[in-house]
Amino acid sequence: MADARLADPLDEEFEAEEHAPRLRLSRRGVLVLGVLVTVLLGALSWLVFLSSVLDVRSVAVQGAQDEKLTADEVRAAIGTVGSGPLARVDLDEARQRVEAIPRVAGAEVWRGWPHTLRVKVTQRTAVAAVKGEDGRFTQVDAGGVSFATEPAAPAGVPVVELRLSQQARDAESVIGRAQLVQGAVAVAAALPAEVQQRAGAVLVHSYDDIQLQLSGGATVRWGSPEQTDRKARVLVALLNQKGTNFDVSAPEAPAVSG
Repeated sequence: MADARLADPLDEEFEAEEHAPRLRLSRRGVLVLGVLVTVLLGALSWLVFLSSVLDVRSVAVQGAQDEKLTADEVRAAIGTVGSGPLARVDLDEARQRVEAIPRVAGAEVWRGWPHTLRVKVTQRTAVAAVKGEDGRFTQVDAGGVSFATEPAAPAGVPVVELRLSQQARDAESVIGRAQLVQGAVAVAAALPAEVQQRAGAVLVHSYDDIQLQLSGGATVRWGSPEQTDRKARVLVALLNQKGTNFDVSAPEAPAVSG
């Protein structure tokens, strides 16, 4: 009696694959295929890197927040680096050119296919304006970088002014004016937002004698630029008390009077 078992479909599939004709390329076919691939890659490379099909047509700028730093100024800084095929733009050089603008703290540059070079800038923010001997004000950011000098200080930014005592003048060979200004800027940068808005001036009498003038006529004896963070926290607590004179020069023993 014949075996009535059904054939396994997988066995039939494997058998069909074994007997199926296999596609084989001759040496000439392989050569022709290689040439076609090479031509295709060459054409693609020419299209991307050499032709004008994917040229930069616009430079999109983000982060320019006011008239002090405009998108046109950023585009002008990039210049010819941002022209030609988008794939060939030197992104690092473009970024360095943008970051060379005094008001720019940092920049990112990337390709926005097919035709846009994209730039994102971070502007410097003034934490203090240093009053010079000529009456002009140099804006300084939290990192101590001076980036603009103007006839007036920006609104809401404390003014750093040197009113050196005779003792401080005599010690300029040891602690120079630049170091005194640097210390005062560090104080201004450490002020919490609610205090910074009230601080009209940071007066420097000596390294150990820095004073804040607050709106409403109150004054703060800050002392030296040391322990700025701790002094700032203590001052915030003191301002909840009535008084016109606040002393945080020794933050472990603050005082309020007036």
